[in-house]
Amino acid sequence: MSSDSKASLKAGLAALKEEDYPTAKIILEDVAARDDDTHQSLQAQIGLVVAYSRSGEISMAIALCESLIQSDRSQVQQWAEKSLKQLKKQNIKKNTEPDSTGFVAFESPDEEVETAFISLSTPPPPPPSFLTSEAIDTSPLKETAAKRRKKPHGDRIASVNSIKTKRDNRNENIHWRLGRRAKVWQPLPKRNFIRLRLVGFGTFITLFFLVEALVKLVMELINNILVALPFLEPIQLLYKNPTFLLLGIFLILLVVSPWLIEWLLCNFYGKKTLKRESLNTYSREAVRVLQRYCQPRGRSLPPLGILPIATPIAFTFGHLPRTARIVVSQGLLEQLADDEIAAIFACQLGQIARIDCTVVSLVMAIAIPVYQVYQLICRQADNISNRIGRTVVGIIGNGVYGIWCLLTGTGLWLSRIRTYLNDRIGAEVTGNPNALIRALLKIAIGNADDILKVELTSWQLESLSLLMPVSHKQSLWLGSLAPNTTFESLLMWDYLNPYRQWFVINNSHPLMGERLQRLCKIARHWHVEPELYLETQQPLKLKRQPFLLQTAPFLGLFIGTAFALFFWLAWHAAFTLHLINLKWIYDDWQFAQGFMLIGFSIGILIRINFLFPNIKTETLQTSESLPELLANPATLPIDSTPVEFRGKLLGRRGCSNYLGQDLILQVGNSLVKLHHISWLGQSANPQDFIGRTVSVTGWLRRGATPWLDIQTLKTQSGKTLNSPHPIWSAILSVAIFAAGTYIILTG
Repeated sequence: MSSDSKASLKAGLAALKEEDYPTAKIILEDVAARDDDTHQSLQAQIGLVVAYSRSGEISMAIALCESLIQSDRSQVQQWAEKSLKQLKKQNIKKNTEPDSTGFVAFESPDEEVETAFISLSTPPPPPPSFLTSEAIDTSPLKETAAKRRKKPHGDRIASVNSIKTKRDNRNENIHWRLGRRAKVWQPLPKRNFIRLRLVGFGTFITLFFLVEALVKLVMELINNILVALPFLEPIQLLYKNPTFLLLGIFLILLVVSPWLIEWLLCNFYGKKTLKRESLNTYSREAVRVLQRYCQPRGRSLPPLGILPIATPIAFTFGHLPRTARIVVSQGLLEQLADDEIAAIFACQLGQIARIDCTVVSLVMAIAIPVYQVYQLICRQADNISNRIGRTVVGIIGNGVYGIWCLLTGTGLWLSRIRTYLNDRIGAEVTGNPNALIRALLKIAIGNADDILKVELTSWQLESLSLLMPVSHKQSLWLGSLAPNTTFESLLMWDYLNPYRQWFVINNSHPLMGERLQRLCKIARHWHVEPELYLETQQPLKLKRQPFLLQTAPFLGLFIGTAFALFFWLAWHAAFTLHLINLKWIYDDWQFAQGFMLIGFSIGILIRINFLFPNIKTETLQTSESLPELLANPATLPIDSTPVEFRGKLLGRRGCSNYLGQDLILQVGNSLVKLHHISWLGQSANPQDFIGRTVSVTGWLRRGATPWLDIQTLKTQSGKTLNSPHPIWSAILSVAIFAAGTYIILTG
């Protein structure tokens, strides 16, 4: 057993002793799930029984006690039997007392009596006297994990190791508690849609002005080229203001966006019609949810579509109830259970006729054709034999990719807000937040599996990411690491780090931990045991210095602005007092831009040494510690962890990956996003080694989506590529400083 596992067990037992049961459960579940040492696993499971019972989760404690009774350790058996009797008495007693809220659970005749709500004051079983490491024999258990899985425990958790997915061998170690749905539930408090409408309107305006700026830039560029060429005249039409023409085109696109997206999906994505009869074979509940939601509102059922791809995908587009369409993939229907599919459909139904769905449909109606152009240009570039010609065309194609990123970037804020609302509606319509939790996690796992299978991020995943329930960037690490540890430990950063919201600005989806924590809160509100134990806690208290260093360049902008104001006041005062006879600073505010650029450059320079510290061989972390590194909720990207990972390089080949937008390292079955920057004119690039085994040294960073900044990439043949992140940062800092100085000196 590793020292990290021992430390985790010690920390979990310490939290239990201090009555910090949420923390104890997260740590001990992690140890019990991934520890091969029987001795340590027993300690963790015994501690979990105590933690479950003391936090009121009696049925969880009962299930785990029943598992521990099968142990061949006499002390464990005796303690588990004694505790089980006491727990069952408490459980029956609590179920015979009506809840103070008036809630009564409807139990089926053949169902074991279970509690709908247990007070936190329920007396726990006595903690065992043999909880210390010296008291338990380390001989192996005779009972295997397979036998434990056969033990019937209803549809609740049988033990931390009992219920596992059967979809493939890699996912056998993923533990599902199979939390129930609410049998009786009240509607959740109504939400205020003002913020959603304002952000939707702001997204429309931002998208319009971005497209207008791009069109004006292209018009100006064309005329400048024509002026520079001999015997050619500029096109006078391109000198006119295109604002009103673009506004008319935008309004037309807003109206026709459902049919345009439908045409794009049919011709480029292979979309087919999904009949209700076909959906019924995968999920009867989904069909009932469609009918139950639409009929009371006087709506016909929205047309359903299916994409013939293995990746789990679901999205909605359209602007009115009669134009809305719901599309899912074959992979989603095959990989999710009946109630999970229904929960996803409920999320999609809640979007119909909302302003956010209308605006996002407009964004996608513009962005999808641009992405197709990027693909087309890069495919043509790959067919060019001449290296210079291929490079030039490839650069143009990646420039189009940059435009696609800008277009989809206008919808990021709106996408994050609407995702929370979709989750809420999905849980409320079905009364089953636990199914939605499992569905979202399985979608992440399915996306990661697809990337592992095809060894790149498919263009369908990337181009439709803004619409999907789970981002492909989130899926990359969360879905691939799921078999190696518990979801609770992986998601701790998402709801405990106090600075987490600053790192989702460039993300299309909110943090998964926060989303699932809200769904768990809904489950508890309806007196249902949640699928995950993401307790509502205060964020960690961290020092501000690392965060200030992380944001140093942006702080430099504000400091530069403040310094410009101070300089202007001082100059104005000196001019008024006739100490200086120059008025240019007083009249021209352009100098403020110079101070802002200087402040930004100094911020970059300050951050470089902390962001890219020297890597020493003795401090390098290996892939074995990857789950623990990402589970630490107190880290920031500035906390650079030097690592050396060995694995297979995945990603797109050729010109479509000139920007390194799809570089992934497969370490075992885990996936890590790579960031690389090349020297100008470098003969070799990382995409040349895709599909090979490589050794990567660099800095692992934990943000909203973890990534690894490459320092060196070595192939088995001895070829080494360097990624000069700190050098380029220094060059950028000097260039910006020079530009700021020039602006100030020239006025």
